Amino acid sequence: MQLSKSLLLLAAHSSIALGQTNSTNSTTDVPFYPLSTDDHFSFVLYEMLSLSNGRGAATGEVMRAAAKIQAGNYESFYNEFKFLADSLHDTAASINATKFPVSAREAYFRSASYYRASVFYLTDNQTDPRLFSVWETARKDFDQAISLLDVKGERVTLKGPGFDIPVIFWKSPKADCNTPVPTVLLGNGYDAPQEDSYHALGQEILDRGWNFVTYEGPGQPTVRREQGLGFIPNWWDVVTPVVDYLETRPEVDKKRIALGGMSFGGILAPLAASREHRVAAVLAIDGLQNLQRVALQQLPAALQKIYQSNNQTAFDSYMNMVRASPQAPTLIKWFVGQGLWAFNTQSPYDWFKRMGQINLDGDVLKNVTVPVFIGKGQDDDIAGGQEQIVANLLGSKADLHEFTTALGAGQHCQLGAEPQLAQAAFDWLGEVFEGIQ
Repeated sequence: MQLSKSLLLLAAHSSIALGQTNSTNSTTDVPFYPLSTDDHFSFVLYEMLSLSNGRGAATGEVMRAAAKIQAGNYESFYNEFKFLADSLHDTAASINATKFPVSAREAYFRSASYYRASVFYLTDNQTDPRLFSVWETARKDFDQAISLLDVKGERVTLKGPGFDIPVIFWKSPKADCNTPVPTVLLGNGYDAPQEDSYHALGQEILDRGWNFVTYEGPGQPTVRREQGLGFIPNWWDVVTPVVDYLETRPEVDKKRIALGGMSFGGILAPLAASREHRVAAVLAIDGLQNLQRVALQQLPAALQKIYQSNNQTAFDSYMNMVRASPQAPTLIKWFVGQGLWAFNTQSPYDWFKRMGQINLDGDVLKNVTVPVFIGKGQDDDIAGGQEQIVANLLGSKADLHEFTTALGAGQHCQLGAEPQLAQAAFDWLGEVFEGIQ
């Protein structure tokens, strides 16, 4: 009975902070049509659907999966997306890629996306072999796809202090050794892989004549799998080696490198820019300051006190009971399970504490010396209203842009309305680049 009441409190409070779709504090209409009776499944399915804007998925295929998936059932989610992925992989492999490169490429892109989606919830069990084997298949299919593009992505592995940094460099068609062009270096956050970024914003960036570069650091999907490393607070140690590398590329205009971060990356990018001063601008989509603070404020008061008293045993026990209970919302179970995976720990207390060490508190933003674009979705509760706080701390360096639900762009990172995000963010960035002498 005590656990049941605690779960209800945790669910009720956490729906505000962590992005359940049935938000009760919105002044607008329902942000989007639910694709599952499970709130978090619905959100992730919507995220998958949004990849269709950049040829990373197909609406009919995702809607078919949504219709078949049993709400809240991780294995059902895995099975339906694995079925789609295997089917499209077989289709792609059967195509003569020499004669029909576009057909093969598009099928490989979608199979790669569906393979990645299939294992999304499997991080709850860090030893599940499918986390690794299926991910490798996804990578191979993605690499098959980019080998068939006119603008081919080039994988590079860079050395960081104690870890390797996987990078994909997409050279602008307008760039050559004699004509360097601006470059956007884009990173994700708590769970998304760099491959998704190509479908979300990569083509928008390349269409503007700029180079497009993605990377991953400790805690993010590839580094977590291949190197067993969790998130680190010194994110500049990830970004600086990438900027070093970009400065060696003759296609890169060294004065016009922008650093972007999506979701939790909205903390990571400004954090890196507080030490790495060679970037010309920062894009924070969305403008988080401290994710732990958002989450902590939504926990039941008793659990807040347990954490603040540094009672690791009690905090771990409580959170592990929540994760194991069938009454717990998928949102809560995933948020904790993904955190344990991404921070490479078995202790919820350790995860929560380390998550709080990655922040833009104190004087961090005073050390950011370049213009910062801050994206805010009107119905995005994940940032907990911190976008305005970040903008205030940055002062005149900040440009806060709110995207509206009325135009379908009010969700987290403007899911499903990426063209609106690209128009606002990259028009702003173009002006910044033009102003550089």
